[in-house]
Amino acid sequence: MAIFSRTSERLKHLRKTSGGFSGGAADQGSGPAVQPGSRDMRAQAVHRLQVGMFGLAAMLLLVSLASVIMQRVATADRSVVAAQPSGNASASPANDPLADLGVAPEVPVAATTAAHKPGKAEPTH
Repeated sequence: MAIFSRTSERLKHLRKTSGGFSGGAADQGSGPAVQPGSRDMRAQAVHRLQVGMFGLAAMLLLVSLASVIMQRVATADRSVVAAQPSGNASASPANDPLADLGVAPEVPVAATTAAHKPGKAEPTH
C-alpha cells in the first residue's frame, strides 16, 4: 500500500504547484495552469490499471506457452524412448553423426564388426 500513498502524496503536491498537470498553453506561459479534476485522476488510474492488467495477461500467456512447449517436449521424449527396441540392444551402438543427420547411408553395426575382426586377415595380392 506504500505505492498508493506515495502516488497520492505526489498528486497532492502536483495539485498545489502550478506546473503539475497543465495543458500545452499553460506550459508556454500564456495562461493559468489547469488543475486535474476528479475525472482526469480517475482516467489516469483506469489507464494504469489497464496497462498493469495487460502486462499480467501477457506474462501469464508467455508462461502458459512455455509450459505447453515443455509438456510437448516431454511427451515426445517419452514416445521416442518407448519406440526404441529394447530386446535387441547392442552393447556398442554405432556412433556415426553423419548417418544421424541423414547425410551418409546408415551402415549396420553387425556388418562392420564382422568385416573388421582382428582374427581374419585379408590376403594381399
